[in-house]
Amino acid sequence: MSRLDWATDGRRWPNRAASRFVEAGGLRWHVQVAGAGPVLLLVHGTGSATHSWRALLPLLSEDFTVVAADLPGHGFSGAPPRGAYALPRIARAIAALLGVLDQAPALAVGHSAGAAVLARMCLDGLIAPARLISLNGALMPLRGMPTEIFVPIAKLLASSSLAARAFAAVTGGEAGVNRLIRSGGSDIDDEGRRLYARLASNPGHVAGALGLMAHWDLPGLARDLPGLRTPLTLVSGGADRMVAPFEAARVKALVPGAELISLPGLGHLAHEEQPEAVARIIRAAR
Repeated sequence: MSRLDWATDGRRWPNRAASRFVEAGGLRWHVQVAGAGPVLLLVHGTGSATHSWRALLPLLSEDFTVVAADLPGHGFSGAPPRGAYALPRIARAIAALLGVLDQAPALAVGHSAGAAVLARMCLDGLIAPARLISLNGALMPLRGMPTEIFVPIAKLLASSSLAARAFAAVTGGEAGVNRLIRSGGSDIDDEGRRLYARLASNPGHVAGALGLMAHWDLPGLARDLPGLRTPLTLVSGGADRMVAPFEAARVKALVPGAELISLPGLGHLAHEEQPEAVARIIRAAR
């Protein structure tokens, strides 16, 4: 299946100078490493890539060694075997990457599904950061999206390369991407919209996003969250319509000692809308 090509699609990739390709855990990863200081791990959400940190990474690299990778099957990272998108397996895959890079995160920041990956890593003892910061984290089964309906549909779409191509054809392009971004309550810059459109029109990337959604076990994670011992900060965009603010409140009630920070007026991509505000929150967690 057609995948993004670094020589062409990556020519104008944000923070390209920080990019490298690393073999770890049986996968070829696209990873960006920048800055110096305590290690800060960034994990993006489903359907995204390292471009999501295009403004935040330079800000944070002033204080941290920032490590950010494209998730398996996303962006320029290789796809795992079919069925290997389960949350614990993605967690172990990122742990393998960190081992090859010889980087142990002092702080971990995840957006949307990336927060779930990091929570799983903390629960399983794969990383031991001083704090986990969830940016509009998808940590609980979303109300209005029953697992028994959503997961089978995602599995059906993920099972066929033809379905992935058709899905890319429908969702790709600026109009489709703009609708999706607005549906999350966000308004991002032109560069961000252009990059999301490129990702959404690539069948390989779409297949990776569908594979991740098809194997996502949020009910299992929710059962384990009360046992999370890593200090947790929940950052919630007040206008987020994908992971509504009350979802963060649900997590706060579930995880002992969790703190909740609201960003009024910002949507699901709050860290792309106001990277400076998010950077201040992350720096304050040191």
